[in-house]
Amino acid sequence: MSDLLQSILNAEDESLYQVRTHAPGPAGSLPLTDEMLREGPSGDIFGWSLNVGMGWSPDRLNGKQFLVLSTMGGMRREDGTPIALGYHTGHWEVGLLVKEAALEIAASGGIPFAGYVSDPCDGRMQGTTGMFDSLPYRNDAAIVLRRLIRSIPTRHGVIGVATCDKGLPAMMMALAGARDLPGIIVPGGVTLPPTAGEDAGKAQTLGVRYVHGELTLEEAAELGCRVCATPGGGCQFLGTAATSQVVAEALGLTLPHSALAPSGQPIWLELGRQSARAVMQLEEKKIRLRDILTDGAIHNAMVVHAAFGGSTNLLLHLPAIAHAAGLRVPTVQDWSKINQAVPRLVSVLPNGPEYHPTVRAFLAGGVPEVMLHLRRLNLLDESVLTVSGSTLKEVLDQWEVSGRRKRLRQQLLEADGVDPDDVIMSPEKARRAGVTSTVAFPTGNIAPEGSVIKSTAIDPSVIGEDGVYRHTGAARVFTSEKDAIRAVKRSEVKAGDVMVLMGVGPSGSGMEETYQLTAALKALPFGKHITLITDARFSGVSTGACIGHVGPEGLAGGPIGKLRDGDIIEIVIDCVHLTGSINFIGEGDRTFSPEEGARILEQRGFHPEMRPDPALPDDTRLWAALQAASGGTWKGSIYDVDRIIRVLQAGLRALEEGKE
Repeated sequence: MSDLLQSILNAEDESLYQVRTHAPGPAGSLPLTDEMLREGPSGDIFGWSLNVGMGWSPDRLNGKQFLVLSTMGGMRREDGTPIALGYHTGHWEVGLLVKEAALEIAASGGIPFAGYVSDPCDGRMQGTTGMFDSLPYRNDAAIVLRRLIRSIPTRHGVIGVATCDKGLPAMMMALAGARDLPGIIVPGGVTLPPTAGEDAGKAQTLGVRYVHGELTLEEAAELGCRVCATPGGGCQFLGTAATSQVVAEALGLTLPHSALAPSGQPIWLELGRQSARAVMQLEEKKIRLRDILTDGAIHNAMVVHAAFGGSTNLLLHLPAIAHAAGLRVPTVQDWSKINQAVPRLVSVLPNGPEYHPTVRAFLAGGVPEVMLHLRRLNLLDESVLTVSGSTLKEVLDQWEVSGRRKRLRQQLLEADGVDPDDVIMSPEKARRAGVTSTVAFPTGNIAPEGSVIKSTAIDPSVIGEDGVYRHTGAARVFTSEKDAIRAVKRSEVKAGDVMVLMGVGPSGSGMEETYQLTAALKALPFGKHITLITDARFSGVSTGACIGHVGPEGLAGGPIGKLRDGDIIEIVIDCVHLTGSINFIGEGDRTFSPEEGARILEQRGFHPEMRPDPALPDDTRLWAALQAASGGTWKGSIYDVDRIIRVLQAGLRALEEGKE
């Protein structure tokens, strides 16, 4: 045996060789009946054998079975210290919620099952090839979660515990697809900000600030160490994780005041027990997920998203949830109409105007507090049913007079000296503070299918007195995020430039999230004078004049893929009426109309350096093709099975005809 093999396999422990060949098995007997043995499926009987084999008492096998699914990652000791790390804090503590829910089910005479589909971290993958798997993961996870639900055919209901950017949308898609079951979501909550330090969004700009001399090496090291001040929960800003929690509650899929609870604290742990009681009551009342997820619930979620100023990534996720539930899928026009009608009321990171962490939004009253303001504006469908078993109207009536509301709002004032009405504002107060609505949807000869910008996050100092952002500048074209971030760090872009990042949609890079680029621009002293246009997407914490989701994507024939360095681009974003345009209007010293610009682009070839990233995995290439056949990003990057089958059948016929 070689020394290397000896070092791996060497084992001196004598007990290793005391191998048993049989065991007595569990004591007792299964509570079988004549009917079960004659008529029941063998799987039900063998399932009982498996249950007692895992230690469940035979005399408790007749309890109703409930499945608790989560995105738990890592392995913790009882004291919380790590044995093996998770991918991120968002799934590090959710096992505690699973435990509380399971104990509650068991105490009520039920049988809890637990399953796990862990999730990746967009923050960990920023600027790496890991980002190629980020958005595609969501569809894969939703499929696996649905398969796990169906794989316990005797379950009476399902609880989904999840926290972050892709895991929680996937969990909502999975439950939406389990329409005939009772179900509930338990959000994984938020991590706390450091007492002295930076939030997780700003901390992701340490590199660019160090390069530009704004931080020393020692300062960067200390700030980076403190940023995740508590071990569990999603990031402290209203990014995609926090927005997904807000949307889950707005859909009626969580108990009232569940989103954004501080992970690991008693008020958070109690959500696990309460949610278990709720799903068992839903089962008794025969309330199914199809009764909760309705077109009215989707409408409410869009309204609350706008009022919070949520992540633009929910423009991908909420349509996918609606599709999974068999509901009408919201369109760009629906989003635009709602954002024009709904005032933004929440002042948190990253939008401001005051940059409160999300735990303060929770203490200020969270989703139900925002909904109180929205119902006074007649913007909500209060007739919808929620997983509490009550209508939204009943939930809000109760919240308005609840002791929980009063005590937590007072706690925010006493603990942080913050008036809760400065975090969740009335429409009148928000208007006086100059808070604008959330997102706009520019079109033009660069984005004929549309695009999106979080207009509320544009620096106010570059917006005109009429509420319109205007920028005309020369294009700086990049075909990879790596080249673009390198140019920013090397000061190769200047104020007035229009950065164009093309070929990074679904077909090029899995529609990667480009937060490191938007964050780097924000960190530059002149970054507010640069506009970014891309067919990729942004992190929920992104701010600035950043226009994403440009459609069609460059590699699918979109005109963005035909732009060149030096092209003159005009951007107009009306932050009041939430309209806008992005147009190619000149080259060299010559300017022309958008219509002529469209004709020129039509005649141009594509950028010679634009191509799919050579490291793009086959898994992601398959996802890109399937979601494109299903309607693309503006349909939520879903899998429309019937349409995919038709496309495949048409393709097979064409191939056969080609042989002839």
